[in-house]
Amino acid sequence: MYRSALLVRTAAVGCALLVLTLTGCDGGVRGTPGGAGVHDPYFPRAGNGGYDVGHYGLTLAYDPDRRFLTGTAVITARATQDLSAFDLDLSGLDVRSVTVAGKAALFSRAGQELTVRPHDDLVKGETFTATVRYSGRPEVVVDPDGAREGWLPTADGALALGEPVGSMAWFPGNNHPSDKAAYDISVTVPEGLQVVSNGELRSETTSGGRTTFRWRTTEPMASYLATVAIGHFEITRSTTRTGLPVYVAVEPSQLAGSRAVLARIPEIVEWAERRFGPYPFSSTGAIVGRRGDAGYALETQNRPVFPGTPDLRTLVHELVHQWYGNSVTPKSWRDMWLNEGFATYAQWLWEEDHGGRTAQQAFDALQRGDYFTDDAANEAVWAFPPAGPSGAEHISGRPVYERGAMVLHRIRQTVGDHAFDDILRGWSAAHRHGNADTADFTAYVERKAPGTDFGGIWADWLYGDGKPAPY
Repeated sequence: MYRSALLVRTAAVGCALLVLTLTGCDGGVRGTPGGAGVHDPYFPRAGNGGYDVGHYGLTLAYDPDRRFLTGTAVITARATQDLSAFDLDLSGLDVRSVTVAGKAALFSRAGQELTVRPHDDLVKGETFTATVRYSGRPEVVVDPDGAREGWLPTADGALALGEPVGSMAWFPGNNHPSDKAAYDISVTVPEGLQVVSNGELRSETTSGGRTTFRWRTTEPMASYLATVAIGHFEITRSTTRTGLPVYVAVEPSQLAGSRAVLARIPEIVEWAERRFGPYPFSSTGAIVGRRGDAGYALETQNRPVFPGTPDLRTLVHELVHQWYGNSVTPKSWRDMWLNEGFATYAQWLWEEDHGGRTAQQAFDALQRGDYFTDDAANEAVWAFPPAGPSGAEHISGRPVYERGAMVLHRIRQTVGDHAFDDILRGWSAAHRHGNADTADFTAYVERKAPGTDFGGIWADWLYGDGKPAPY
């Protein structure tokens, strides 16, 4: 399905097949098309090459009765090479028009790829703005592990979740964690409904039976962490003792059960700041929906999403992701253990610091095989190494979580508590609002503890197959 009679994707194979009067090929194309994917080891089509996004301006309107979304995405990016064309990730939805630098651009669709051919070629280092107007009924994306993401209809609205690739179901972009950006998200819904998103609520205005909520996220955010929750919510605003805003939105049926645990958010954040360093964002909080709206909790930036009332361990886990995963974001989906292993270990530390099981006891239980009541779950911890999931369907598998946490505990055992605490805080500071991979982490640890041999930990616990022998 093409926007015009021109076969615009032929830009990828040279000017000979293009109409000269529209492409400017008679003057010579300066650049080559950007890549349709960044060759992620598990999601090779995710993301795109040739540019880096700095800001998304998303203006959305949603009709829950029709489940119909209308959107305009204004994407501000910098070309990282000379470009004759570039791709955006967008799954489903109908694209009405695309402009680049205010000029109409040719475009085509092929699967999740929206290929754009600007009127004028882009020069390396040039900052440009692409505007995409689109509409339709957003689709639900089913992950390789069977989880549902993308734009999920709910009883009274919708919930947008993006890990790992679902954000392309509701806005076009560079849909890979390696390209983080600031966001302005404006959503218009029928009066009476509310919209909760990332960052700070800048305004709420009602006119003609419709209400528009404008949210802003100034700190860099990976696309999979963007969220929109539309529905009826009870909103609570407070602050931590240091003045950090806490914004909590709870679906009314979950209010009574959630009140006590959510009241501990300031306490958890303050504890985490002592453990991991300053909180990396401008606000915190939570979004609690109905059970069944999603089958999992997700660390969406600023305020994690929970499918019903969270337990305390899960709340700690998702809040600590704000440091590990949201601020320090993996370069590829192979590095998920840097998110989940750290957040799981934080659960162990919370228990240890609050009179419960110690991290050593948790480690020993996993090593013995009685951490879980289910034998199959205990065995699953050793299914593959945390730094090498065996496929896209396993990037959220137990080795990524529990065995990832065991890697961190082996480091702690090797360097001692004081040096380990310094490693945790230093890692979150060294890559604050950036990206890192497993090689970055192992190199960082080795620099922080010169002369210490970590070879066995990396070989046996991080990269090795099977259950390591007792040490």
